[in-house]
Amino acid sequence: PLPLIRAYPNPFNPATAIEYTLSEPGQARISIYSIAGQKVRELVTDNVSNGTHRTVWDGKDSRGKAVSAGVYIMRLKAGETVATGKMTIVR
Repeated sequence: PLPLIRAYPNPFNPATAIEYTLSEPGQARISIYSIAGQKVRELVTDNVSNGTHRTVWDGKDSRGKAVSAGVYIMRLKAGETVATGKMTIVR
């Protein structure tokens, strides 16, 4: 089966597409965290249909400031499902 969440390209600069798949419709939340566990940005907080969806992260935090190079965690929460993946920004 496909991963529930993945980013392409990865590593990336300046942006990456995040693709996520839901088996049933409902509330989806995608958050980006630093490797230290600090929330950097919330990308998606929507009710979405089942199937595959796509959003783009531009490598910026919630204030619109470019984040530093390094590893970041993308986290999908949809109902009881939680999925994570790693992304690397190269500057």
